[in-house]
Amino acid sequence: MSGLGRPDSERWILKQWVKSDVGRGEYEYCEIDVARARLIRDLRDDSEVDKASLPVAMLTTDHLHQLRRRICDIRGALFEAAPATVPGGIAEEIFVADALVA
Repeated sequence: MSGLGRPDSERWILKQWVKSDVGRGEYEYCEIDVARARLIRDLRDDSEVDKASLPVAMLTTDHLHQLRRRICDIRGALFEAAPATVPGGIAEEIFVADALVA
């Protein structure tokens, strides 16, 4: 990843903020981990989030993504189970809640 030094990437891998495979003597990242590394770098450099707050920011990000997945699962289960009987208000609230965490 351009602009990311090896010490930073190794530290973030050790903290399990990003995951990587080592191939050809270099770290190889999947798309989600590149996005996470950019987020960490942006929080640290652009938003000036201090070193002690970064773990909280990453944990909060993970929790938001877990919540979003659960909302999507619940929405899918509701519509799969009884799409015609789900009241419009509930369906709309689920859609809005999903959009808020997207």
